[in-house]
Amino acid sequence: MATINITETDFEQTIDEGGIVLVDFWASWCGPCRQFAPIFEKVSEAHTDVKFAKVDTDANQGVSAALQIQSIPTLMAFRDGILVFRQAGVLPAPALEDLVQQVKALDMDEVRRQVAEQNAGKGE
Repeated sequence: MATINITETDFEQTIDEGGIVLVDFWASWCGPCRQFAPIFEKVSEAHTDVKFAKVDTDANQGVSAALQIQSIPTLMAFRDGILVFRQAGVLPAPALEDLVQQVKALDMDEVRRQVAEQNAGKGE
């Protein structure tokens, strides 16, 4: 699956559709972002069961601010609507491939339990 571009209007819907969604926050003027783009695209082609999305931080400042994106590129991985990974900086292809495998292997019942515990600790 090739990468898709998402915006503030469809970000939440894309994440909430479920499954695995990797999101690359980038900007056209960012050298490391341009370096990471072909890596992200190439790994996306090997995983048709994973949604690879890109968010232009300049054009989508609201969602970038809401998610506190301070450095780009920033990569986020969501599974079943839950943020399970976040890291700024360029990942080499083997590391991105490894990340995809780790997200696929997650025990989501355990992740949901941990999220529920964290939320209970916050008084929510």
